[in-house]
Amino acid sequence: MNRFVTIAAITLLPAGAALAEPVPYTLDSSHSQIVFHYDHLGFSTGYGMFSGFEGEIMFDQEDPANSSVEVSFPVRSMMTGWEARFEHLMSDDFFGATEEDMVTFTSTGIEVTGEDTAEITGDLTMNGVTQEIVLDAVLNQAGEHPMEGEPWAGFSATTTLLRSDFNVGAFAPAVSDEVQVELSVEAMQAEASES
Repeated sequence: MNRFVTIAAITLLPAGAALAEPVPYTLDSSHSQIVFHYDHLGFSTGYGMFSGFEGEIMFDQEDPANSSVEVSFPVRSMMTGWEARFEHLMSDDFFGATEEDMVTFTSTGIEVTGEDTAEITGDLTMNGVTQEIVLDAVLNQAGEHPMEGEPWAGFSATTTLLRSDFNVGAFAPAVSDEVQVELSVEAMQAEASES
């Protein structure tokens, strides 16, 4: 999931002035979402979302491998659209989550795979378990924000997680162990936003 948010490297791809070192970009919390979905008994697809999270992307336009990203958010910030389902997911059947329990993602490697695509590898920590995941990321757009007048970038990414890898595999395989994750985030150049 988070990371999920971990698509820093492809901000290196657009034309622009060369940078000698990574530049910080801050996630735009109001336009960054993580949506997940899973098969429920073959009858329906269950959906959930995380939104409003924060994080920082450091990217180096000259050396994509020198880029990185870190994101974290509370497990209990999950939205399901139905309070009883949320409470069940937060119960001991699944997360047993307190207000302090967090989901974190820290990138460990970036491989640019095309003009506007990259694979972002990183450590996802959830429910006390850390697993390496890979995000297939796409640069949607990078450039001056038409309303803010500052450098901005937007990305999408997908990955597939196994619930059982994070000890939240209750009722699998009737409720699918596989969870499809889709991310869409915007980020603003931190130096520009502070000037």
